[in-house]
Order: sequence, then structure tokens, then C-alpha cells
Amino acid sequence: MNTLLLILMLGGMPFNLSTDLLADTRAVYRGGYHTSATLAQVQEAWRRGQNDYFQVSTIHSEHPRLAWQLPEGITGQTAYRILVASKADLLAEGKTDIWDSGDVESSQTTGVVCGGKALQAGAIYYWTVRVTGPDGKTSDYARPQQFLTARKLDDQFPRSPLRKARQEPVSVSKRSDRLWMVDFGKAAYGQLELTVESSADDTLTIRLGEAQQGGRVNQKPGGSIRYAQYHLPVHKGFDTYQLVFRPDGRNAMIKSEGTDVRPVLMPDYIGEVYPFRYVEVESHLATLKQAERQMVHYAWDDEASYFHSSDSVLNQVWDLCRYSIKATTFAGVYVDGDRERIPYEADAIINQLGHYCTDREYTMARYTTDYLCHNATWPTEWILQAVLLAWNDYLYTGDPALIERNYDVLKARTLLALQDSTGLISTRTNRQTPELLKACGYYGKQIRDIVDWPQSGALGIGKEEPGEADGYVLENYNTVVNAFHYESLRLMSLIAEALGRKDDITFFAQKAEKVKETLNNLLLDKKNGWYRDGLTTPHHALHASMFPLAFDMVPAKQVPGVLRHIQSRGMACSVYGAQFLLEALYRGGQEDYALKLLTATDSRSWYNMIRHGSTITWEAWDAQFKPNLDWNHAWGAAPANIIPRWLMGIRPLEPGWRRMIIQPQPGKLSYADIRVPTIRGYVSASFRRENGEFILHVHIPAGTTAKIVLPCGRTRERVRELTAGDHELRVKDTHA
Repeated sequence: MNTLLLILMLGGMPFNLSTDLLADTRAVYRGGYHTSATLAQVQEAWRRGQNDYFQVSTIHSEHPRLAWQLPEGITGQTAYRILVASKADLLAEGKTDIWDSGDVESSQTTGVVCGGKALQAGAIYYWTVRVTGPDGKTSDYARPQQFLTARKLDDQFPRSPLRKARQEPVSVSKRSDRLWMVDFGKAAYGQLELTVESSADDTLTIRLGEAQQGGRVNQKPGGSIRYAQYHLPVHKGFDTYQLVFRPDGRNAMIKSEGTDVRPVLMPDYIGEVYPFRYVEVESHLATLKQAERQMVHYAWDDEASYFHSSDSVLNQVWDLCRYSIKATTFAGVYVDGDRERIPYEADAIINQLGHYCTDREYTMARYTTDYLCHNATWPTEWILQAVLLAWNDYLYTGDPALIERNYDVLKARTLLALQDSTGLISTRTNRQTPELLKACGYYGKQIRDIVDWPQSGALGIGKEEPGEADGYVLENYNTVVNAFHYESLRLMSLIAEALGRKDDITFFAQKAEKVKETLNNLLLDKKNGWYRDGLTTPHHALHASMFPLAFDMVPAKQVPGVLRHIQSRGMACSVYGAQFLLEALYRGGQEDYALKLLTATDSRSWYNMIRHGSTITWEAWDAQFKPNLDWNHAWGAAPANIIPRWLMGIRPLEPGWRRMIIQPQPGKLSYADIRVPTIRGYVSASFRRENGEFILHVHIPAGTTAKIVLPCGRTRERVRELTAGDHELRVKDTHA
């Protein structure tokens, strides 16, 4: 199923429409640039056989799902009426030729299936909606909006086309008579265009990369940090040249023998890209007149999110991570950086949550999740994370299309088939079968536990060193794996409830409780306040405790002890593990310590990336922890979602944001402001400390309610239930 989103404004006010759950509907030319072409022009190009001339979002379903955003000024919706027609002038009650829903009593604004006649392929359609509010008043119909169906209606989840943004350098400096240094300010995946004037035929030497050293492009940056050199012939006179990047044998082509993990290739209408910030141009006879980068990215709204606080380091960390989410959309699907360009579930879950919190766009996350459901990767925990990814899609969009389509795959990916009499699962007890792996969408020979990466003894890390898994001892039965197993079962019960699978609701809920009970009985050391790595080892790595706490598995009486142990280990995990460490800390109310980690400046910090000159998050904290790290990896961008979801505390409690929680945990911050995009509109929150009071302002969009939990205590009177609108709340500041 595919989804449209109509952003409705009542009373004749203007609205915006985007297709496919907020994908940008503007067409792009074959070269990837924006155009104002209408859908009719795109359709005509198709008829003429110009199949690749335009790229545009299209609907792939005969019965797409519809959604709309309520306007400000009303608190909710009690009914709606949708009209769909093949021509704009047919959009009238009793006149539509596709579907008139009639007046439907419902508060639903997302995931409404378009009824009536089946849509035809390659056709333009128009739709509108009106709503009735709680006061009984009915709105005008929204201005009709058009959309285009695909040439093949295959029910695939569509994506927006990639586009190119022309970017000028922030500085161009001449280093000698024949050498220019160009700085684009931030790294980006893109292409390079140079305009030069030459007194005779010549060959330019072009060096480009992500890092600089001594005012020059760093030609030996180490690890997987990108650097490349090209020789570009130019002719006499004034002209513009496009540099064509060489394809990388690892990430830009698929080996003929096949593999269980395959890189995502750039589409022909875009061409090959390369991540770079700096460019050197060297020439004997030519003069550089202009340099332009064409940044390739997915649909993106730079105004969709905002954050600023009293801590300058935290602000820089937010800017780094937010931009990282945008910059790494270059492939149209979440990938693990430039070295492999392969989708992995663990990368995707951090990317997904960061994308939800920084832009009101859901198609890339949905496409990636659907892809990974059928193209799993090898780590056990990654297999289990598909359920988390799918639940997030439903929680943030309110549209059950993805969980419906992948229900059987998601059931398999709880890995219940690996459970034995212990009540836990193991990949080492001969229970893996080809049938199970196929049901999980995995095409390798076996799955293996990972915990975190890299581990001791991997990638040049000595066996005596703890690695990024804090020296975790991998056994037949591992705590981290079974914590993910629990969370996948718990969420699978919620998915079953959303889809009305009554028998499965209880089944998965009971299985989840059994895993939690067993894990706590067999692996929780209540005396010392930590979880052991596995059944037969006394070792207790950070990860063995932080994952159960992040998934709310720890008995209430044991939480303080587990938190003390977690804090004693510091940031003894990778940039990926930091996602779950910070979730565990905020869940346990340790806002001061969490803020300390977010704003740290040592080698295990986001500021370390900034200090070294990177503008996109890294694959690891530092080269000493992962020698082949790259500088373009969104799995290092956890603060893009941790700051909105946990520090500012803005999270959906019910699918589609029908109800949310706003629970700021500001630590020692004296003020902060944030704007968070949601499927129902923007949520904003700001707080300040003044005269012994904590003052919180919130804006709650129409059609939603919010549970407000003030940060200065746990008593009931500090919890509020609010409806849509602007609110101010004050409480004594006990944190001062």
C-alpha cells in the first residue's frame, strides 16, 4: 500500500500536499535537478517513450492510503469525507467517478484506504477531504491535489527521486600560481563541476577528499576516510567540465557470483557520487574560474527541525548529527557509509529515528525497512531489530501498511525458533535451519551474535583489548541477544494487536514475559547490580546491563544498582551502542550523566569528530578504536534522535502521534528550544530556569493530546494531560 499526505487547512486557507507519506512530489530531470514540471508533463513524456526524462514520486497501488493534517485552532476530528476523481472538475459530492467516502465518523487522519474503483496505472488522479470538528462544524473541502500512479501497480513502497543541489564553495584560495584550494564548508556526497580558462590544451590534477592537513587536501587520511585524485584534460579557452567519478569495485558494482549483502547502486539518472568537502585544482596553463558541487540527497526540508540550548557543545553536536542524517540520504535508502553502501538493520534504526526527528519524511525509512525485511544481514541482533524498525514505522506514521505486508517475516524474525528449554535463544545450539533463515529474509549460511563492533581481536584490535564491546564474553546464551529477543516479542504483541491478530497478541506477550523472567532469574546479579554476559561467565560488560535497562526489563528494585554499574563503565561502547546506553540512562532518570556524555570532549565523544574537522558523523569514536573508520556514517548520529526523544522528551505514545509524551530531562541546561516534526504537525517545546522556577512552553498540534511530565520530581501533581494548542507550565526548580 502507498500513502498520500494531505496537509489540510480549514476555512479556505492554503495547504500543502506531498505524496507517499510526505515525499516531495516535484519532478526532477534525468540529471537529478529540480524542475517545476507538472505531472501531466511527466505523463506525456512517458507516452512519448521518454521513460527516463523525468523522475517523480508515483503511487504503486490500486487502493492507496490517504492521510491529512488537521489545521491549528481545532483540537480534533470526529468525521471526514474524502473525494477522489480522475479529473479535478469531478471533485464534487455525488459527481466523483472514483470514490466518495460519504461522511465517516472517525478521528482517523492517517492510513485511510482509498476505496471505490481501482486506480489505473500511469494515470493522474485528484483528491480532497473535509473534516468535522468536535464542535460539530464541518470545514470546506481542501483545494484539490493531484498525484500520479506508476506505470506498474505492484504495491511496492515508493520513494522520492534523488535530487541534486548546486552548491558554491565557502572559500577558494590560491596557494600558488598553479594551485587552488576549494572548501565547500561541509562534506557531502556529490559531484564536481569546474569552470576554467586555459591558454592552451592542458590537463588538470584534481584532488578531493573529506579531510585537510596544513591547508591542503589530506592525501593520506588513513582508514576509510575518503581521498581521490583525478587527471582532467581541458582544451584551450573558457569552458565548464564535469568530473566523472570512477566506480568503486566494492560499493558501486555487484559481484557476478552474488553475495548475501549487496551494495546499493546509484541510479542512472544521478550517476556516481563521492563524499568530499575539499578540492585542490592544479594546472600549468589553466585558471580556475568557478567550482560547483552538486550535492545528492533525498527530499529534505531544512526548516523542519530546530534545536538550541545553553550548552554550545551540545548545539554543535546537534548540528553535526542533524546534518549527518541529511547528507547520508544520497542513496535513497539507508546505507552504512561509503565503504560498503550496504543497508544494515543497526545502521537503519539509528538513521530511521534520526530522520523522523529532523524531517517530516517517512518514505525512505519505510522503503529501507521493507527492503531489510527481505534482505537481512548476518548479526543475530540485526535480525531481531527488524521488528523494532517496523514498529517504529507504525508508531510514527499511524499507517499499518508495512506491518501488514511483512507480518509473517516479522514473526520469524523474533527468532522464537531458536528458543529452547532455558526460555532463551541461542544461535549455537544447532537450531538454525535453512527454512528459518529463508523465513527471516536471510540468504547466507548462518547468523552470528555481534553485541557491538568491533570486538576484541577484530580489525587490528588486540585480543587483550576490550574493543567496543567492553570485552564482552560471547557464549551460547548471551544477555544482549536475549534482551533484543524480549523486545522483539513485546513489540510483536503490539503489532498483532494493531492488526487484530487476537491469538498472537497473548502468545507473543506471554513469550516476552517469560524471556524477561528467565533473563532476570539466570543472568541478573542482584547482589552486585549487573547482568552477566552469559550463563557460564562471571564477566559483566557494560552492554549486558545497558540493553536490558534500555528495554525496560530491569526489576524496579534493581534499577539503582544497574545504573551505578553502567555509570562506572563510561562510554565503553561504540557510536552505535551509545544509542542504547543513552536510552538506558534517560529511562533510569540519569539526565545529568547522560548530558555529560552528550557534551563530552574526550576521544569517545561526538565533539571529538568535530575537533578533527568532520562535518558528518564517524563510524567510530576515533581511529584508535576502529582503524578503518569512515567519516560519513549515520550510525554515529544518535544525538539526532536522543536530544528530541529523550533530553527534550518528545515521543509518540500512540501510533500516528494520537497521543504523545513531553518529558524533558534537561540536566544542568539553563534553557533549550526545540521543534520536532510529526505526521500531525510540528511539536515545539522550550524551557528556561528563572527565579527558582522551571518554566516550560509547549505547542501541541491539532488532533493530538500530550502527557506532560515536568522534570523536577516524580509526584503525580507534576503530570499534566493537555490538548492541542499552546501551553505554559511552571514548577519549582528543584534541580537548581
